[in-house]
Amino acid sequence: MPTPGVIQCRVLGPARVTVGAGAAPTELLWRKHLALLVYLALSPRRGRTREHLVGLLWSDRTEKQARHSLSEALRVFRRVLGDAQIEVDVDQVRLGADAVRLDVDEFAELSRRGDWTGAAALVEGEFLEGLAIPDANEFESWLGGERAAWRARGVDALVHAVAADLAAGDAASAGRTGLHAVALDPTSEPAARAAMRALALAGDRGAALRIADGLGRALATTLGTTPSPETERLAARIRDARVGRRLVTAPPAARPRPPLAGRRPALAELTATWDRAQRGRGQVALVEGEPGEGKTRLLEELVARARLDEATVVTARAVGSERAEPWSAVAGLLLGGLAEAPGLTSTAPSALAALAALTPELATRLPVDASPAPVGDAVRAVVLAAAHERPVLLVLDDAQWCDQETLALLPALARDTLTRPVLLVFGLGLGAPDAARFDELRARIGRDLEGAALRLARLDTAALHELAAWALPSYRPAELDRVTRRVERDSAGIPLLAVGLFEAVALGLALAPEAPAWPSP
Repeated sequence: MPTPGVIQCRVLGPARVTVGAGAAPTELLWRKHLALLVYLALSPRRGRTREHLVGLLWSDRTEKQARHSLSEALRVFRRVLGDAQIEVDVDQVRLGADAVRLDVDEFAELSRRGDWTGAAALVEGEFLEGLAIPDANEFESWLGGERAAWRARGVDALVHAVAADLAAGDAASAGRTGLHAVALDPTSEPAARAAMRALALAGDRGAALRIADGLGRALATTLGTTPSPETERLAARIRDARVGRRLVTAPPAARPRPPLAGRRPALAELTATWDRAQRGRGQVALVEGEPGEGKTRLLEELVARARLDEATVVTARAVGSERAEPWSAVAGLLLGGLAEAPGLTSTAPSALAALAALTPELATRLPVDASPAPVGDAVRAVVLAAAHERPVLLVLDDAQWCDQETLALLPALARDTLTRPVLLVFGLGLGAPDAARFDELRARIGRDLEGAALRLARLDTAALHELAAWALPSYRPAELDRVTRRVERDSAGIPLLAVGLFEAVALGLALAPEAPAWPSP
């Protein structure tokens, strides 16, 4: 007789059963034996009465035949598990506490701990996918209820895992997980929205919109309903990606954008500030880095996510050549979305008059006959009016090049938006004039301001190895290690240089082994 072992049973998808480290005996996998095993393992205290089990699976037979079939099933269980793990008395049948380990128990524990990536990895399909016992009506009813419950829990875990992947900057993985959620339940709007966001952020707007169309058909066919306004608005935002306001900046070639190697913790921290801001807690974020360290790419990822939310997104880049022009950075913000913010028309005419003087387009669209207010007061009034309508993300890259008037405004703007759904993000280059003007904001974060101050660093070996695997998928591990070491030396870990070198190698560049490091120390 084989040595008894613990039965491992995967039921979130097609059933897979192992005993110890080996395959399960064929008799254990018979449909009714498998059904009985899983049913008992999920029953209260892992036990049921004989009468209940007979009615559950063998109601189509005579009582004598049914009891014999139950006894045969228990004999198989004893042979696999040992006598000590099967408790049988006159009325009751119970499994031992350690007899069967189900993936649903592990799923529940991972979900309780908030490990959504781990929980989602267990969801392979429907509960006991493919199992059917047509002559056991009671079991089929129970199975239908379990499938509905575990489908909902599985979709929930997958949706959470999509959010976790996006927060970590891995849109490609998020897209795959989102598609899995949609396949599990084509009528789930949370699953469809998660997949749509992930695919749009991965640069595939067409696939995102196909998910929206498929959801509409599934709801109409299965439930006779239509998608909710929330889903329709998300589809419209994805569809309305105009030149200059793209939700995702796709590369010119078919090649995807490089992964956010070494930058995922920073993106997660930024998205956390955005989440807090959307709940009405004003935030300030400073992102500092040398040229080529990925500051702008990080801000683009945050902006892309916010554009998929129901939010007002304002973006601009300060230019050093315009530092001497008063309020030039504010003019850039107006052109970058602030002049189109909902709530603008509810702002005082004097504030609109001040801003119209900076942007001819606004003066043409909203002619006002009033004495202009101070520009700083007007900017604060417009941002607060916009935040009254919806959350506001305001991103100013290369903010160290701002004109002096705008620089003086920023601390007051941060103070006035403390209790509003506003996130102010400033990208800062190092070593530029006036970068120290942001020291006041940096010192206040964690004291009277909420937010984050991020200092980007050079990429380490692990991050460069990830970029190498992305750029050179045909390379073997030893080859990846060699090219990573060489690019680390030649690029000094600067992301822009590293990506350029990896792409050049992919196109045929041979790195001369004896060439000096570049850039030189």
